Amino acid sequence: MAEEILVSLSVVIGISALLAILARIIKHPPIIAYIITGILAGPLFLNLLSSSSDTIQIFSRIGVAFLLFIVGLNLDIRVLKEVGKVSLFAGISEIVVTASIAFLIAYIIGFGGVTSLYIATALAFSSTVVVVKILSDKKEIDTLHGRIALGILIVEDFVAALALMIIPLVSSNFTIYSILLKLGTAILLIALVFSFSIFFFNRFMNYLARSQEALFLFGVSWALVLATIFNLLGFSLEIGALIAGMSLASSKYTLELGGKIKPLRDFFVVLFFVFFGSQLATAVNFHMIKLALLFSLFIFMGKPIIIMSLLKIFGYKKRTNFLAGSAIAQISEFSLIISLLAFHLGHMNQEIISLIVLIALITIGLSSYSIHYSGTIFKKLSGILQVFEGNKYCESKCKEEDYEVILFGYHRLGYKILKSLQKMKKKFVVVDYNPKVILALAEKGINAIYGDAADESFLSEIKLESAKLVISTIPEENPNLAILEKMKKANSKAVFIATAEHSADALNLYLSGADFVIVPQHLGGDYMSDIIPEFTFDRKKYKSLGEKHFKEISEGKKNSNYSTN
Repeated sequence: MAEEILVSLSVVIGISALLAILARIIKHPPIIAYIITGILAGPLFLNLLSSSSDTIQIFSRIGVAFLLFIVGLNLDIRVLKEVGKVSLFAGISEIVVTASIAFLIAYIIGFGGVTSLYIATALAFSSTVVVVKILSDKKEIDTLHGRIALGILIVEDFVAALALMIIPLVSSNFTIYSILLKLGTAILLIALVFSFSIFFFNRFMNYLARSQEALFLFGVSWALVLATIFNLLGFSLEIGALIAGMSLASSKYTLELGGKIKPLRDFFVVLFFVFFGSQLATAVNFHMIKLALLFSLFIFMGKPIIIMSLLKIFGYKKRTNFLAGSAIAQISEFSLIISLLAFHLGHMNQEIISLIVLIALITIGLSSYSIHYSGTIFKKLSGILQVFEGNKYCESKCKEEDYEVILFGYHRLGYKILKSLQKMKKKFVVVDYNPKVILALAEKGINAIYGDAADESFLSEIKLESAKLVISTIPEENPNLAILEKMKKANSKAVFIATAEHSADALNLYLSGADFVIVPQHLGGDYMSDIIPEFTFDRKKYKSLGEKHFKEISEGKKNSNYSTN
């Protein structure tokens, strides 16, 4: 049995790797490759997982636990305060509206009342795993739309966890008391976890940090232990892992902890998508495809419209509304869990489970593309999305001001440049797409604007034509090209300094009109080529320079908690 499981895992991982490489070549989201692997390895085709399905499922849930743990590590309480109300309102409203419409659709086309209720419940939730994975890959998890989407997903996960608790109770002799007891237990457990973390973990982690291995093992064990405890008490594993991460979010070692667990998370999350694809267990007929397409169209189009309409009430800009709405245009891993629970309780047959799995595969596949290319899609749809434009939330509080220097991006490079600008005593403003950055800079009395450099409407609001120097430390090519194009339209005479990770991007930016392009590895090489001939074999000079560099890195690391990477 062990050998069969090992062979199955090896083959599945091999297929995943090949398809992921192919997806990268043709520029498709890797999630698609993993889901296709699951379909191929499932019972409809190669049936490779018959002996290892339980193992794959366990591994996939470990991946989900690590994913939510890392999400919890990065949940800044100040940002949660900013988006908490809108996330709570939008999350609950979206569940109610989506479930109501899905129930009506299912009931009208001929499903029974109980089956329609389960289908509606399954379709009401969106996938935290899919959204967090893609937004993390795009480095947008800390943006405003990323935070709002994440907040909505957290609300949905809590509601889904409650649904998983209540469904078995409803099927047996339940009382309101038993439900309240469950909720009370959850609240008490969360309070105990945070109390324990506040009074014990700060000193304990200072000790653990002396050993990188000990810190890594502590993070893994804390995530899995709390996830398991919550799971055993009837709550979801996902909620336990999220709470584990949030309990450590105030620690100064969250970046190291998250960075060390990410490779482990990525491996197990791959198996999650493989497992999801393998759940397509029965033959798909034309009638099932028609039903799946109908529900998928509603999820893919309806959910974003519902979210955009709700966010408009709070006055957010149409771009923020669109990016947050399009992020949750799929159904959840909870949908599968709820369906399997209904099947075991005798409320649903295998065909309905396959229908829900097919809807999940379609919506996850489509939303993977829509999230991956959301910026491009927004540009094409910007005109017709005007109806979702809010008017209360001003993303550029300083737009009426004239600044000599505009600095786009406050990550590690931007932090260094900011120090120079402060010494020069020039009038400057920092533009960043991370709400945490804006909050941190505002606390220090530094002029800062929340905004997206790739958004043409935002760039129109800030006075690029008045600036004498525009600096972008954003390494992606598209935002830099957008700034350049806007500067040309505004007839700006400012110097433009861009940043590029690769030489090819730097050449393209020069050809497009950039005055200077920062390529970090080239500048680093030039710096060392000047240092080595001067210092040669003088260890004291290297040591002195190293100590200065160490202080700079340590200071920068404190600020990296509010950085976009």
